[in-house]
Amino acid sequence: MIGNSPEYDAFVAKFKARHTSDDTFTPENIYNCVRDWCVRRYGLDGAKIVRPFWPGEDFTKAEYPEGCVVIDNPPFSICSKIVKWFNDHGVRFFLFCPGLSAIGIIKDRRSSLVAVGSSIYYDNGAYVATGFVTNLAGDVLIETAPDLHDAIEAIDDANRAQTKKHVQKYKHPHGTITSAGANYLAVHHTPYTLKKDDAVFIRRLDCGTELFGGGFLLSERAADERAAAERAAAERAAAHALKLSPREIALQKSINPTTP
Repeated sequence: MIGNSPEYDAFVAKFKARHTSDDTFTPENIYNCVRDWCVRRYGLDGAKIVRPFWPGEDFTKAEYPEGCVVIDNPPFSICSKIVKWFNDHGVRFFLFCPGLSAIGIIKDRRSSLVAVGSSIYYDNGAYVATGFVTNLAGDVLIETAPDLHDAIEAIDDANRAQTKKHVQKYKHPHGTITSAGANYLAVHHTPYTLKKDDAVFIRRLDCGTELFGGGFLLSERAADERAAAERAAAERAAAHALKLSPREIALQKSINPTTP
């Protein structure tokens, strides 16, 4: 069979959908899990759900019926622009967002971060630390969602059963909170809520340490609450650490015992 000419291939290519470098191809089962959680959490039964993000489409030209809510995964590179536009135009939303730099998206405190501490394998092969940004949470600025973390992890583990990559762990400075810090609390099943009036956006500390993706400097009260949450998370992590059994401890003591 005679192959197509280069001219024909170039002509056909004009009509193929083009994807930006940060189109993430959300697995359907992950999206459904997030959508269902959002509907339950914010009482959205009956609300029309809009998904305006498609390659080559302008989300500002989509139709947003009264009372609708956008639950979707936008291009992460313009997430801040999208959030600002939705807030400016009174569109309710719950969006996937970059999990380690999400605080920069909510620095004006018109939106909220739902931290889950999950990295997701997307259908294009990308492995991305993911969180969620929303304007449905009222006066809450940051909230951890351990139950959503668990649901996503269970599905993602099945989706990536043939891969062997590790989930990263992160730390954040005392007296501040970053997206990674909120993710740490979510991973360790620690409920935590930060109110908008208790935080000021910062990018670095005076000591010169830059906060990846930006962070919030906390009020004294909020800092104490975050410290307590982190202690609780550390206790949960320790409680789930693997321990030697009595048999193994006895065997351990028999290995090359020291002479009294």
